Amino acid sequence: MSEIKRTLTFGGVALLLALLALLTAPRRVTPDAFADQGEAFFPDFEDPNVATTLEVIEFDEETAAARPFKVTFREGRWTIPSHHDYPADGKDRLAKTAAGVIGIRKDDFRSDNVSDHEACGVIDPLDEAVSTLEGRGKRVTLKGENDVVLADFIVGKKLEDRPELRFVRIPGQKRVYAARVDIEISTRFEDWIEKDLLQVERDDIEQVILEDYSINEVTRSVDQRDVVTLTRDGTGWKADKMRSSEEVDSGKMSSFLSSIDGLSIVGVRPKPAGLSQSLRREEGELAITQADLLSLQSKGYYFSRDGSLLSNEGELQVVTKTGVTYTLRFGEVLYGTGDAVTAGTPGSDEKESGPGENRYLFVTTHFDSRKLEPPPQPSNAAFKDKKEEEWSDSDRQNKQLQDAYDEWQRKVAEARKRSEELSARFADWYYVISSDSFEQLHLTRKDLVKKKES
Repeated sequence: MSEIKRTLTFGGVALLLALLALLTAPRRVTPDAFADQGEAFFPDFEDPNVATTLEVIEFDEETAAARPFKVTFREGRWTIPSHHDYPADGKDRLAKTAAGVIGIRKDDFRSDNVSDHEACGVIDPLDEAVSTLEGRGKRVTLKGENDVVLADFIVGKKLEDRPELRFVRIPGQKRVYAARVDIEISTRFEDWIEKDLLQVERDDIEQVILEDYSINEVTRSVDQRDVVTLTRDGTGWKADKMRSSEEVDSGKMSSFLSSIDGLSIVGVRPKPAGLSQSLRREEGELAITQADLLSLQSKGYYFSRDGSLLSNEGELQVVTKTGVTYTLRFGEVLYGTGDAVTAGTPGSDEKESGPGENRYLFVTTHFDSRKLEPPPQPSNAAFKDKKEEEWSDSDRQNKQLQDAYDEWQRKVAEARKRSEELSARFADWYYVISSDSFEQLHLTRKDLVKKKES
């Protein structure tokens, strides 16, 4: 063998050995499944304030149906479409939820096997191709303007060995991750609305009138059992028609005022458009159609022979220091639970018995300017044409009177505006309150007036 051939042969063998060593040398292998570990689920979603819609879909195993809940920004306001577009106090909550979604990362790969989806609880609640009712997760979708999807994922069960993590899957993908989901995704109607229905402070209430009556729904006659007027008297309260041996029970009165202040609702129903429009005006100017009457009667509200709007369980008037007066009319009983109460489902409002007894509530307001007595006006306004250093004692007195009168006018304007805002807010809705709230508000004289302690 020539020297050249020998050199080439040795070189080829050395190259082959080097290649073999490279191929067989121990090295760390990173499976594709772990390549995205630690990455954000939605890297293009960076600003929580661009989210304008949150939709959460849960699966109800009892009814074998998906149950959607949505909050969205529409026509300049936040609403809940599943609840007749009732106004939602949702901007801050939605931004907080969106910020939490931005922070969700793929902490750990768990499975690429579709058969594991049920055990992980990440089956899409909208997937009709899957027959099982178990193992369906909560699907969360965030959208921006023009329904652009910002995030869409399914939240499953907690990990048994690491309960701070949950199984998470992207719809349409097989892969399941473990992720830290530190967000509160509520589908409860009451979590998304303004909880303070009346928006009245108990210390601003100066008079409460309890009208205890019932209606004969056939003859429209009224059984007026009693009218109780309770008026703030210094630090306490007094009731009309009290004997000298009686007094208002301060403890019960305090609880009563707290119930008014903290009144919350459990559901809503829309009023007919014509009735709502009429109620936006001052009470007493109602233009009622036959359809409006049927709607009112179905909820327990009737017109008396003299044209007064009455309810089959009496009413409560709450008068504030500023002259804004609320009238709460207690209507028909409503049975049911869940969406049947919060939003109403076909036939749910006609049940005559069952669990979850609730009550319809009809709220109106009006403004009584007599509660804000005007101060005396100045005898003249000559001080306006003088410099302050040129004012006489009479001018200074007239200036003080003018300032007081201007302040009175400002308070009247504010109170009137407040009453109009409240009227507009209440006009569109029949409210539903719990039986507990009804019992706390539907009181009589014997509930609040007691014999004086000796």
